[in-house]
Amino acid sequence: MVAQIGPPEHIPLAMLNALAYCPRRFGYEFIQAEMLINEHVAEGALRHQGVDLGGGAWPGDAVQERRVYVWSERLRVAGFCDLVELRGGERYPVEYKKGRPGRWKSDHVQLCAQALCLEERTGARISRGFIFYFAARRREEVPFTAELRAEVERLAAEAHRLVAAGTLPPPVNNPAKCRDCSLEPLCLPDELRRLAAGAGWEGEEP
Repeated sequence: MVAQIGPPEHIPLAMLNALAYCPRRFGYEFIQAEMLINEHVAEGALRHQGVDLGGGAWPGDAVQERRVYVWSERLRVAGFCDLVELRGGERYPVEYKKGRPGRWKSDHVQLCAQALCLEERTGARISRGFIFYFAARRREEVPFTAELRAEVERLAAEAHRLVAAGTLPPPVNNPAKCRDCSLEPLCLPDELRRLAAGAGWEGEEP
């Protein structure tokens, strides 16, 4: 007798990033476990190798802990913080990304989700975090506003809804996002939009 596998108890934090960028990307990467490796994905993985070694450090007046596993029972999300830093009595997550700060805020969602998990684990409120972009060689400060926190909660609920439905969402109607997405050759958004045009479907807004 084959055991039935139910929906996951926790959604990986990185998948909230994918969902914030594009629901269809989330569907491919998490629901269908599809991934295409291009030069950008490979470079990002290589840059993370040093970050993901784990362990602690004490640079200057800060205490740093790398590759910290966190989770939220309330939101049912879990994953790793690249870095948790404690400086001047303030604790916050730091996420490392390959490129430069962009117009899409999906990285902010992932970072804020890490903070909500840390808050649940420690009982202390976290007001901000940072994203270090390798291409820019600097940290971007991300305030954890009420709006960003609400968006994380909405996306966590939406992720579980999509997984329970088990269907692949349609592509977003955003050519710029599609152009920058590593899954574009698999998703074929332009072709799908042309096929759906005859039925009067214009695609989802981002």
